Amino acid sequence: MVDYFDYNSLLTRAREQLPEEVFKDVRFEIPSADSFVEGNRTIIKNFKDIAKFMERDPQEFAKYVMKELGTAGDMEGVRLILQGKFGWRMVNEKIQNYVNEYVLCPECGKPDTKIVKEGRIHFLKCTACGAMKPVKTL
Repeated sequence: MVDYFDYNSLLTRAREQLPEEVFKDVRFEIPSADSFVEGNRTIIKNFKDIAKFMERDPQEFAKYVMKELGTAGDMEGVRLILQGKFGWRMVNEKIQNYVNEYVLCPECGKPDTKIVKEGRIHFLKCTACGAMKPVKTL
């Protein structure tokens, strides 16, 4: 004997079998900075991983973080070593500011962007919606 289901009950049943992540609006979650203070220096252990996740140049990203924190620093392998003591919260706040300014599209909010240079101006170009926004040069 064949059971016949109406469309709505089949749709409801299919939605119940999907994982919760499918229904979230945010698909772009930045990994938290794994940082610690050693003496008078702050070390971010997973700095290159964060830059790779955002698809940005680690040197440019490091330059932004150092400028925002008002300190000097150096890349050493996958780590960023900053001169001075900075808390975990402050480091993550600066990373989030970078994401909002240089990664997320201001029109559609998606992270599918690239920084392109046209003439002397740098633009944040969204590959999802095609929007372009001028950004400050680092």
